[in-house]
Amino acid sequence: MSGGTSGAGGAAAGRLPAVSLRRVEWRLADERCEIQEEEMEYVQQFHNHEPSSNQCNSFVAKHIREPLQTVWSLVRRFDQPQLFKPFVRKCVMRGNIDTGSVREVTVQSGLPATRSIERLEFLDDNEHILRVKFIGGDHMLKYYSSTLTVHSEVIKCQPGTLVIESFVVDILEGNTKDDICYFVKNLLRCNLRTLADVSEESPVGP
Repeated sequence: MSGGTSGAGGAAAGRLPAVSLRRVEWRLADERCEIQEEEMEYVQQFHNHEPSSNQCNSFVAKHIREPLQTVWSLVRRFDQPQLFKPFVRKCVMRGNIDTGSVREVTVQSGLPATRSIERLEFLDDNEHILRVKFIGGDHMLKYYSSTLTVHSEVIKCQPGTLVIESFVVDILEGNTKDDICYFVKNLLRCNLRTLADVSEESPVGP
């Protein structure tokens, strides 16, 4: 992989601050999402990252009680991540929503970051796959890359959606693999929980 974050700014160096972890943790204390054994096939097929020795990777998932198209209509909006990412304050696009396009995201206060520059690596409206890579900014997630996939399922005899998001990222000096994975997975779970809330409140996707 190429690209990475800039070294400027206090948010780009040092240990992950415990306060930011606690801010996320209290919102997720009751969050549970298990993947059935047969659903692990999705992880093996679409989320097969190959981390180097100084990287970590993992995934999170969320079952949403809305049809796939409603959920995907929000997920695919690379130009508007704030639709379901509560820590995003503003997003400015550089170009259209195409492979290779770039967005600059301004982050809410309370996280070890101020802004992130992110590139759309892959968008597939047929297979419902979104891949994003961080290529700059002032944050701690160096060489961060994520894959998000959306899959149809049935929840209590109604159309539902399984969302899986995986990531690979460098292990920041002074932190452990568990530190980084814990931090990133909590952020992603918060995003997916908000995605579920927004999807279930929206009668028709955009």
